[in-house]
Amino acid sequence: MSELYGLILTGGSGTRLWPRSREDLPKQFLALSGTRTLFQETIVRMLRILPVERLRAVTGAPWSSLVAHQAREITGPFEDFIVTEPTMRSTAPAILLGCESLRDSGARDEDIVIVTPSDHIVRDSDAFASALERAAEAAEAGYLATLGIVPDRPDTGFGYIRTGAEREAWFEAEAFVEKPDLETAREYLQSGKYLWNGGVFVFSLGCLHRELERTAPDLAALAGRGAEALAGDFEDIEPVSFDRAVMERARRVAVVPLDAGWSDVGSWDALHEVSDRDDRGNATVGDVTLRNASDCFVDSRNRLAVLSDVEGLIVVDSPDALFVTRRGASQGVRDVVRRLKAEGRREVSQISECTRPWGAYRVLCEAERFKVRHMVITPGKAVSFPPRCHSVEHWIVVKGAARVRLGDEERFVPEGDGIFIPKDVPCRLENCGRIGLEIVSVLEGEYLGEGEDAAGTDRAESPRRSSTEKMKIGEAGI
Repeated sequence: MSELYGLILTGGSGTRLWPRSREDLPKQFLALSGTRTLFQETIVRMLRILPVERLRAVTGAPWSSLVAHQAREITGPFEDFIVTEPTMRSTAPAILLGCESLRDSGARDEDIVIVTPSDHIVRDSDAFASALERAAEAAEAGYLATLGIVPDRPDTGFGYIRTGAEREAWFEAEAFVEKPDLETAREYLQSGKYLWNGGVFVFSLGCLHRELERTAPDLAALAGRGAEALAGDFEDIEPVSFDRAVMERARRVAVVPLDAGWSDVGSWDALHEVSDRDDRGNATVGDVTLRNASDCFVDSRNRLAVLSDVEGLIVVDSPDALFVTRRGASQGVRDVVRRLKAEGRREVSQISECTRPWGAYRVLCEAERFKVRHMVITPGKAVSFPPRCHSVEHWIVVKGAARVRLGDEERFVPEGDGIFIPKDVPCRLENCGRIGLEIVSVLEGEYLGEGEDAAGTDRAESPRRSSTEKMKIGEAGI
């Protein structure tokens, strides 16, 4: 009997939900519809139908530590969960790399693989699981299967799938259609024969390889040697989507209709549509007060936002940027971001707050020559910082106890004390207490960029405490 495996695609970046989503923090890693991120919600949905040891996340190198951290909160430690793309080459090479990894772990030709994006919202998990079960049946019958979203409006932002002959639990797919104009989209909706392309694929490994040999022989020639060998050839692979490389030219394609409160969350308007709303059509997140407001979406998690006597607005507040537009016009954020990027604004790519495997940080204040950050290090975790060439840093411990290695020197820094980090010296910060270690960091100099240079490399270790440190920690009650 065939086994069921899963691949979650977590690569890629985007700014359609700017200023929350940025190049450094794509939307799949944001909590947009609850306490879990879209990626974490995807994991939960997949674990309804298969065990974690048969699930993999395919991601780019910039996101691997964040993927590991967010997955660990759902699944616990699991060593083989992440498949890392050496460079981004679109969905077809990414899926092939994930399949090679599954084969490395024992998957066979007859086994079924479910591939799903990580940045969608699905309100009805039961309906989603049922649709995947029907798609798996089609895959066992020799089809490449996909889920087609039942459209509820004539949308021009999606590709469409035209359904053909009806089978017991699915339709044969007649054609994949590019994004239509509005008039054509209305005709599609009225006909009842078209579904949105949701980007979820289900197939057996053997069927995929046979289709690849016919539709994409260059990719097929790279398969069968294992994930490590394929990763070594990634730089030379032409970027190509899985739809274009396989699905649009495959001989036997099945499409299963999905009506499950699905959204690709492609805009703030789309998020408003799938959010819980009050009796006046308002959806709010965070600290929001409304007075005589209607049909608004407000996301304000860092401070109080008050809207009075307005209607049809989208307001998104972040620590370093505020975005306001009319409902129905949120797609214009693309032009806004494009202009800001041309002006060299850091707010397009950099983030001012982020969760890391070792804890979290938030930028409190920033000017031309200095930056103030609040860092929280989780108990039992450590973070290493490479040497800085153009700036120095001051750390003040405001809560907890820290062990700091500065070059070859190591010292214990208790609450209320601080330490100076000079230029060109590597350092390591460790929480050697039992509560969260809170640090206020003042960075000053010519270059204050974030990323690994400022936010530290993602290391998580168990502190090694000396007997003297254990005594100090116990005396401090930490």
